[in-house]
Amino acid sequence: MRSGTVFTQGLRHGVGESPYWTVEAVRQVRYHVVSSEGLFDPGNTALLTGCPDAPMYPGDRRLVVMDQNVDALYGGDVRSYFTAHGIDATVVPLRADEAVKQWDAVARVVDAMNDFGIDRRREPVLAVGGGVLTDIVGFAASLYRRGTPYIRIPTTLIGLVDAGVGVKTGVNYERGKNRLGTYAPATATFLDRSFLRSLSLRHISNGLAEILKMALIRSEALFGLLESRGAAVRADRLQGTTEDLARAADAIIAESIHLMLEELQPNLWESALERCVDYGHTFSPTLEMHALPALLHGEAVVIDMALTTALATLRGDVSEAQADRVYHVIQALGLPLWNDVLEDPALLDEALRDTVRHRDGQQRLPLPIGIGRHHFVNDVTPAELRDAARLLGERARGYAPWAGALVPEQVGA
Repeated sequence: MRSGTVFTQGLRHGVGESPYWTVEAVRQVRYHVVSSEGLFDPGNTALLTGCPDAPMYPGDRRLVVMDQNVDALYGGDVRSYFTAHGIDATVVPLRADEAVKQWDAVARVVDAMNDFGIDRRREPVLAVGGGVLTDIVGFAASLYRRGTPYIRIPTTLIGLVDAGVGVKTGVNYERGKNRLGTYAPATATFLDRSFLRSLSLRHISNGLAEILKMALIRSEALFGLLESRGAAVRADRLQGTTEDLARAADAIIAESIHLMLEELQPNLWESALERCVDYGHTFSPTLEMHALPALLHGEAVVIDMALTTALATLRGDVSEAQADRVYHVIQALGLPLWNDVLEDPALLDEALRDTVRHRDGQQRLPLPIGIGRHHFVNDVTPAELRDAARLLGERARGYAPWAGALVPEQVGA
């Protein structure tokens, strides 16, 4: 046989003694993020018509996997909504918190999909709950029949601004945070802030941590808004009970989601490993898993951000005055500066090693430059981490060398 290479669109065929083929293909991705207040009010049709790729019509069926706590609060409204619109809905309550974010939960969702006899082309699964629930359901949907469409309806702030707008799914494995997972975009995410009315302030703060992340590495203007209005918006649970609070809540939510999507869209599959949205996620996975269940996800993230702010201060990239502003905002949002897991230097070393492993042999650690900008570094040492932890510990205990130190408020108050 004559040697050579034959090219067709997306396919290269090498002809010779040992033939080979190279296949290139591009997967088109399109998903929708739709905001609608009162999603399950009977007169609201956004869930039926708001996503052109997943409309619902009378006579359709839907499998609805719902966080059991959400079911206790809103299950009646959800069932009544589907009944009113002629949708045959099967609701499956599921416990969904970090302690049970494991393979067993995924298997329960797969069993429910199988028992339902889901038509994977026409019947997207609905996931109604916080980020843990939507991660579990998204992971199960990505596996069932090699991919079943699903729709996310986040009911927590962290779900609205973080877990609900990206394409990653996952569950924990052993002591690894989200060690099992897939890239599987939901067909649509519906955002309804009215769910936040029933959240504790601690869980509101949990979501504000991810918003603060985007502010610190992308937007000084968003940071300024959190600095001036964040505490009031938190106390109002982002419900906009006054015109001023409504404007502030709208701006905070919209800007944080837009910044997040700007960062995610060019790099959905994380082929580029320098991702500024990884800010706060270098040490936090290890800290969170070791402190479980004492820390919520956003609390672990903000402790990571406080630690790396201290690190950037030691490096001269963040001034002491800027660091003080950051720490004040963290406290004003009801978030912790410190957890005693930071007292174990071996744990920080372990976290850094784990980061290097999954960032292809480099740290690729995003660090702030002032407020609203960032750069990536690969030379953080264990000694620096210990110095940063010591500095942060002094600040958290009210002994910082610069002015204005406050003792952190009790999280969840």
